[in-house]
Amino acid sequence: MGRKDLAPALANDGKRYHGYYAGCGGPFAGHLPERDDLIYFVTHPCHPPIFNDETDLEAKKDYFGGLKATQHIVSALMQGPEESFELGERIARTIYAPVGRSHRVSVDEMALLEPGLSETVCATLLAVMREAMDEVVARGVSQQCARDFLLGHMNILSAVIFDEQPGAFSDACNKAIENGKPMLMRDDWKKVFEPEEIAESIRRIT
Repeated sequence: MGRKDLAPALANDGKRYHGYYAGCGGPFAGHLPERDDLIYFVTHPCHPPIFNDETDLEAKKDYFGGLKATQHIVSALMQGPEESFELGERIARTIYAPVGRSHRVSVDEMALLEPGLSETVCATLLAVMREAMDEVVARGVSQQCARDFLLGHMNILSAVIFDEQPGAFSDACNKAIENGKPMLMRDDWKKVFEPEEIAESIRRIT
């Protein structure tokens, strides 16, 4: 399905079709109007993964997705007949092309993914990692050296942690994690995934 084919497909769907393609949190927070005559299909890109099979240089440089790099997507049929999901998914695949896997989730699960997993946790921890790199630079290590060292370790550590490559950390690394985690993370940090915390997070950022 190409972009020029979207309008006829929507026109023939019977009900008015409303796709929500921005942040994932709005539908969960009740930002969409109560309209029984509308179909609400919520979708969001995963963005191109760190570990991928891209060989084309332009695709490797497409960090956001939607140009050359294959990315996966998540979608939820928030409101409407079950058969509307297929059309919504076709539209999502067109918008975010090229698309690999298409995951179907609920609106609640999408809110767990974003803002919960991707922003509250992942973006925050990455921001802390950047601050840590800057601190090392401030203490005397050159910026290029610190960046090379951190990004290289992020690559192999991520490959092992996310089961991309078999392996195990050294005893010293495991002890560093054991000692460092309570210094960096609150014991109750996983409460960010509780429904009330997700709802409050969305309220603050939207």
